[in-house]
Amino acid sequence: MSVNQVDRDWALKIFRESLRTSRLSLVLDEVSTLASSDNPVREIPTDPESLEYLRKLIAYILDGRDIIATYNIVLLVILVLFSLSHLRENRRERSRWRRIEQDSITTPKRLGKPTDDSETTIEAESSSSSTLEGSVSSQMTLKAIDVDVDVERQPLLGTRRWKSPIKNSKVRSVRVLNSLLTYQPRPIPIINRALPSNGTSLFVLAFIGLNIFYHFLLLPFEWNHFFVFADRAGIICMVNLPLLYLLAAKNQPLKLLTGHSYEALNIFHRRVGELMCFEALVHFAGMLLWRLWISPEWLRSSSFYNYMTHPLILWGIGAFLSYEILFFTSLGSFRQRWYELFLATHVILQVAALVFLWYHFFTSRPYVFAALGIFLADRLIWRLWMKCAYFTADLNVLEDDQTLMLSIDWDIPTSKSRGCISPSQKSIRHGWKPADHVFISIPALGRSHSLQAHPFTIASAAPVEEPGHSPTHAWLGLLIRVQSGFTSSLLDYARLNSRVAVRLDGPYGSQDPLNMLRSCENAVLIAGGSGIAVVFPLAWDLVTTHRGKRQVHLIWVTHSRNQHSWIPEERIAELRDHGVHVTIPEPTSEAGRPDIPGYVANLADTSEGRVGFVVSGPDGLNRTARNACAEAVKLGADIQLRVEKFGW
Repeated sequence: MSVNQVDRDWALKIFRESLRTSRLSLVLDEVSTLASSDNPVREIPTDPESLEYLRKLIAYILDGRDIIATYNIVLLVILVLFSLSHLRENRRERSRWRRIEQDSITTPKRLGKPTDDSETTIEAESSSSSTLEGSVSSQMTLKAIDVDVDVERQPLLGTRRWKSPIKNSKVRSVRVLNSLLTYQPRPIPIINRALPSNGTSLFVLAFIGLNIFYHFLLLPFEWNHFFVFADRAGIICMVNLPLLYLLAAKNQPLKLLTGHSYEALNIFHRRVGELMCFEALVHFAGMLLWRLWISPEWLRSSSFYNYMTHPLILWGIGAFLSYEILFFTSLGSFRQRWYELFLATHVILQVAALVFLWYHFFTSRPYVFAALGIFLADRLIWRLWMKCAYFTADLNVLEDDQTLMLSIDWDIPTSKSRGCISPSQKSIRHGWKPADHVFISIPALGRSHSLQAHPFTIASAAPVEEPGHSPTHAWLGLLIRVQSGFTSSLLDYARLNSRVAVRLDGPYGSQDPLNMLRSCENAVLIAGGSGIAVVFPLAWDLVTTHRGKRQVHLIWVTHSRNQHSWIPEERIAELRDHGVHVTIPEPTSEAGRPDIPGYVANLADTSEGRVGFVVSGPDGLNRTARNACAEAVKLGADIQLRVEKFGW
């Protein structure tokens, strides 16, 4: 083969042509087509060994493309399996709640096991002191724990004695396994980062393992083929793009398929994003390492500067920097301190990263197009059009002077005006479900705040739906704890103004916790502080809209007595009138932390039938309650658990 003079980037052109056509480039046989008389030149090596090496390198890269093409197919199969599992569990839950609620019309208000007159009411020591009403199953005092004692080192359930041990080794093994999967480890030392349950961690590790498998599948473990390893890292990053944006979308099909809405899946969104940033780092560092030290001399361009200033490399650097900055601004410490900056950079940088990736390499374009389509459909079509509504809200600064109640009431549109709108398309004007949340924007706080949307759980009960009739009026209340930034500005505004124009985006949420509680003979709701905004609507719904033969318990742990004003006393009294066993221990600032493990153990031990727990509160309370449930499961209790927390 004759030797021809070509430009310095001849190898790059061969790579691009081969990858574009998904086959070995004919340029290897007709290099004269790359000749250029205007640019500096160098010779292509003509020895068979070098050309064979180049052919193998390109073949390995193309094989990697074929392998990675099956990645999203595998994810789709996994999703189908989870959907079938969810469908099966949903049918079981429906069967159970129909049995529990079938006689709700004729069931008296106070439901559950019979109780003696002496057990039905316990007088409160004062209007804001610890109270408990209900049956023997909840007749216990939540003793405070010494604040100087490390609660997490105390025995989870003390010295309680459970029912006779399980003799069937298979059943015992299954319960021990369920207990281990439910258990939540202590936070990571030094950085104090909270960890999810073992079950969630195992699923995340399985996902990471799948990506590692695809990264190394049929990879040539030879130093002179290191380019293939670096290239595969970039491909792994690229193929996860649609999944990343799908998990971040507020309106997504995963809610219908798995029963979990975006906030429950947020932990997976973050882990996918972290994996992509790591793979991008490996790709970037690997390509630098290849160019500087590993690649054969005859494959290199004339200088490192020419290599780094090539358009393909510059677009890649732009995408790499965008995603790495996204990673650092998404860290929990950054979000908590500069939440508004996090919101702004998250939108700007992810759009910029998609643009950079589009121009970086053409093989990324189908994935970029899919991710951009998901992003635009969620943001523009759903959130700014179908789910958006404008109201004038009342503002009320509560007793502790650091909490706001933002309330709105309106007439719900009639069914005729709604036409054929499906539930997923309804805006907040058509009502909401228990434990749903909305995003609020308040232009009156300034231009920057008008572009921001902040999530808050709806603390008020969902509009009651009578059989055969749609609700006609809605009263929405948002319990807003003041932190900094947006909430601080809103507090300053509320001290001077009693009303404000707001834009609501929503509602969002999942009915999985409610459906689980409906399928249980005993429903236990544990709230810490503002977590009452989650559990109160659930408790209200269980004893009004979905009455049944079940015990309902609610415990609300507060830090100070001022927090009791967050839920009016008459609403708590109405819950008790409907048969809910309400417990409000002494504030932790006065009496220390209550014995939540003992409370969970008592209910799990004395209740008949399945016990469903929903927990919403600070990390410490969530972990304590979760691990108490895990211990109860290991000892034979039939427990279902949901922890309502936004991300980790």
